[in-house]
Amino acid sequence: MTTTRRTGLRTALLTLPLVVAGVLGTAAAPAQAAPHHQKSLTCRGAGVDPKAAVRAKGETVIDAPLSTIWKLQTDVRRWPSWQSPVDSVERLDHGPFRAGSAFRWTTPLPPNPATTAPTLTVTSTVQQLKAGSCIRWTGPAVADGLHIDGVHVWNFTKVKGGVLVRTEETHTGPQVEADVPAATEILHDGLEGWLAELKAAAEARDC
Repeated sequence: MTTTRRTGLRTALLTLPLVVAGVLGTAAAPAQAAPHHQKSLTCRGAGVDPKAAVRAKGETVIDAPLSTIWKLQTDVRRWPSWQSPVDSVERLDHGPFRAGSAFRWTTPLPPNPATTAPTLTVTSTVQQLKAGSCIRWTGPAVADGLHIDGVHVWNFTKVKGGVLVRTEETHTGPQVEADVPAATEILHDGLEGWLAELKAAAEARDC
């Protein structure tokens, strides 16, 4: 892969809202990568794509009530208020956030060799959910010339000092599969960014 193409891939993926990528210039403690020997996360028995070559995990302990963390994560229409890469979110269903809920969200996509589209659009559908415990959603991130399918699992566990939040995600698609090591690194950085902003927002509300 040429330097230009690699840079284009990195630019596109760094704005991918499925991973809410981008390194955050905040005082929040960075998420810690989960050890590779850990089993894949699941929600109600379902996990990430077992065939995906691009996969990453992350975890952090948040010093805030589980109810606060869960509300931030599941009130998706308010994501733009605490997730800097998210421009807009639209719920595609009504009522409580539950299995079957769907939402469409967008993020700016800077000009790059992969696509001339200004915006990346993700449509996510919750496949499994257990209140206060886990969420699993799937969905594509698309723009002209760019298509990435993601599967994302979240686990929430009360521990001493707060709540252990763990997450795992897989990506498939020609753009990410063209450079698996780079895409994996970017996905990992994106999960850390999401966890760091969730931690910062939850702990700020609990002050």
